[in-house]
Amino acid sequence: MRKLVHALLAGGITLATVLPAATANAFVPASGSAPAAASTDVITVAQPKPVPQKYHRRVVRLSTDERPGTIIVDTNNKFLYLVEGKNRAVRYGIGVGREGFGWSGVVRVGRKAEWPGWTPPPEMVIRERKKGRILPAYMEGGINNPLGARALYLYNKAGHDTAFRIHGTNEPWSIGLNMSSGCIRMMNKDVEHLYTRANVGAKVIVVGPGGREGKVSYDDRGVDVLRTLFGSFGG
Repeated sequence: MRKLVHALLAGGITLATVLPAATANAFVPASGSAPAAASTDVITVAQPKPVPQKYHRRVVRLSTDERPGTIIVDTNNKFLYLVEGKNRAVRYGIGVGREGFGWSGVVRVGRKAEWPGWTPPPEMVIRERKKGRILPAYMEGGINNPLGARALYLYNKAGHDTAFRIHGTNEPWSIGLNMSSGCIRMMNKDVEHLYTRANVGAKVIVVGPGGREGKVSYDDRGVDVLRTLFGSFGG
C-alpha cells in the first residue's frame, strides 16, 4: 500500500483523484456543526492542491468611495473585498463562473443561511443530465453539500432572488479558478468569517463581463502590515 501511495504522488496523482468525492473533499468545520458524513474505512493520505497563498484571507489597504459594509467582487482577479472603512478592507480569495457563466451587476444580500440546503436550478439539472449526471432534487446542508458552510443569497433591486450566491464549497481547490455556474465560491473558513460581518441588505458590486456594475472605483494597495501585525483581524 505504501508503495502504491508513493507511486501515485510521484505521478502527480492524489487520492482525491481516485477516491469518492465525499471522501476527498471532507473537512473539519471551522465553527458551528454540520450533519455527520458517512463513515469510511478509507484514510485520505493526500489532498488536492492547496489554495495558493495569494488567495488566503488578508487585511489590505483598499482605496474606494464605497461605504463600509459594501462587498466588492473582482471576478477578474478572483478577489472579494469587504469594505471596513477608509483604506481598510478584508480581502478573500474566490472561485468564479467558468466561461459563459460570468456576470456583473449591483445586487444586495437578501438573506443568509448556515449550512444551507441546495436545490439545483432547473437549467443546471437539464445541462448535467445531458452529460449523464443526475442531480438530486434537493440536498440537505452538510460537509458534502456544494454550498459549503454558509451562503449569502443575492437579490436584485426589485427584491427578487437572482439565483446567484456567495457561498462556501466542498471543493476548496477550486478557489482562484473559473469553475462555477456563476456563484461566488469561498473557502468555508472564509465564508464563515464573511458571514458574521456582512449584513442582510449589504450592497454587493460584482465586477465582471458586461460592465453592468457601472462606475466603481477601488484600488488594492496591498497588505496592511500594521493591522496584520497588531490589529484584531483574526477569527
